[in-house]
Amino acid sequence: MIHGNLEGIRQSVLDELEKLYDAEFPRDEYLPDRLLAALVRFTTMLNRELLVYLDRNGAVLEIAIGSISSISLPELHLRRNLDRLAGFRCIHTHPGGDARLSDVDTQALRLLRFDSMCSVGVADNRATGIMASFLGEMEYDKFSIATFGPVKPGRIPQALWMHEIELAEERVRQAILKGGLTESAERAMLISTDSEESLDELASLAETAGALVVSRQMQKRQRPDPATFIGSGKAQELSLDCQAQEIDLAILDDELTGAQQRNLEAALGVRVIDRTALILDIFAGRAQSSEGKLQVELAQMKYRLPRLVGLGEGLSRLGGGIGTRGPGETRLEVDRRRVRKRIDDLENQLNELKRQRDMRRARREKQDQVVVALVGYTNSGKSTLLNALSGSDVLVEDKLFATLDPVVRQVSLPENRECLLVDTVGFIRKLPHQLVEAFRSTLEEALYADLLVVVSDLASPFYKQQRDTVFEVLDELGCKVENQRFSSRQADRGFSNEFENRACGKPVLEALNKADRAQVDGVIEPADAIVISAKTGEGLDRLKAEISRRIASMRHRAELVVPYAKGAALSLIHDRGVVISEEYLENGTKVECLLDSGLYQKVLRILES
Repeated sequence: MIHGNLEGIRQSVLDELEKLYDAEFPRDEYLPDRLLAALVRFTTMLNRELLVYLDRNGAVLEIAIGSISSISLPELHLRRNLDRLAGFRCIHTHPGGDARLSDVDTQALRLLRFDSMCSVGVADNRATGIMASFLGEMEYDKFSIATFGPVKPGRIPQALWMHEIELAEERVRQAILKGGLTESAERAMLISTDSEESLDELASLAETAGALVVSRQMQKRQRPDPATFIGSGKAQELSLDCQAQEIDLAILDDELTGAQQRNLEAALGVRVIDRTALILDIFAGRAQSSEGKLQVELAQMKYRLPRLVGLGEGLSRLGGGIGTRGPGETRLEVDRRRVRKRIDDLENQLNELKRQRDMRRARREKQDQVVVALVGYTNSGKSTLLNALSGSDVLVEDKLFATLDPVVRQVSLPENRECLLVDTVGFIRKLPHQLVEAFRSTLEEALYADLLVVVSDLASPFYKQQRDTVFEVLDELGCKVENQRFSSRQADRGFSNEFENRACGKPVLEALNKADRAQVDGVIEPADAIVISAKTGEGLDRLKAEISRRIASMRHRAELVVPYAKGAALSLIHDRGVVISEEYLENGTKVECLLDSGLYQKVLRILES
């Protein structure tokens, strides 16, 4: 039986693919040449990911077909008791030629204890490379990942990689003896009525939250069902899948009402959460500062308030009139009152923190510090860029929402300039409005910056859509970016959008990150964006020079006569401004320079003192 996405595939192709079940492959070869050739041929024919489970006797246990970018793991051989290796290796293809293993691949290896996880890049009817990973030594109470490759076809170290399976088996045995195996993950089914792109992003969110994605379901509907969101027929169908695949958790790609969530849980027989609850859970796990924790709790409270379930309005004693007199509030009304009180308390605490933040911001402005904010889609590489530009060591993870609290670092720029660089929380499609409200004071760091650097992930096939999302969120925060949207079309006609890029009246500079991983076909948008790689350093000098130039463009030409007794003012002009010319007069130094408004006011105060 062939599992997965079989839509549009001829039966003759499926019959030919099923012959792999009867094939016999050498036991001492990690990836036999005949199997590799078959995987390449069928992947090229279907232009979809292909997966096989190959056991230690050389037999194919399962075959599954996915989409061009993802595949669900066949459930029949996925065991719940992970106290040893599975006894088979998972080998799958990557159409497009990228042989590298993804984070989802290595997570599945760690959680499901495959003998090994192997990926094969396929492009132009050939294998571009083969990569293999194995469970390594225990580090911080979980298995590390030992990775080999990519290697070229014909150069697979068959004996070495088979020996690595034996070593991994021994590592698992030793970990069990020491009582170190404590990992567990909820098995999740993802359900979307949107698009494959949105479903891929939901899978990344689920992985970040620690779930194991076992099944992905797409349901096309013109409008959501008011009772179950996906329809009662689809819910009944998926309930059987939940039983067969031992699903613990169903995650919906849109926000559910309380009634829809309860009805769906009753129909599926498993716990159900929506995209908003998933994102809130990730934020709750990643919040480090006291302000971040307060903001997350406020968002969670506002999300839960309309979903509180009690005995209903029929037993309420607060309505007034005949039949309503009695013992007082119901339990539901008590819960709601307590939640509302907690919301008020949290908002008061956050308002105080906002006041303190405003004072710090005013102090920076008084000290004439230029602030540059990094904004962009989550996991676009903002923290890596901050580290590369400032030399700091902010936490960097290839996961969504690795940064929640704003991080400020000083950065030296060309031409003796400097600025404060602010790393902000990433944006995402369908960002819960509760989070936008709760994190508004933090997100306002971007609004009060002198320059916005919008960072996009050029390696993502959806970077243009992600870029649009960033400006939509800025709009929601009060930044009117209509000019930005028009500028993309102007760029198509060859116009530079440098002076059109305005958010809240501030200049916007766009950086397209991860150039080392990107495969760019055609024209890059916007045309004047700077292509960089924060990881390798490519384009960073140009980015710093452009930031410096943009800061300089905020300055105005001034001509001052500085008395010799006011040397501090002249020194400040040299340190923080740009001196065009100097002339020594009888009553002082005549200096022609470029100063921004804050620095100009500071110099005037010194001269007038």
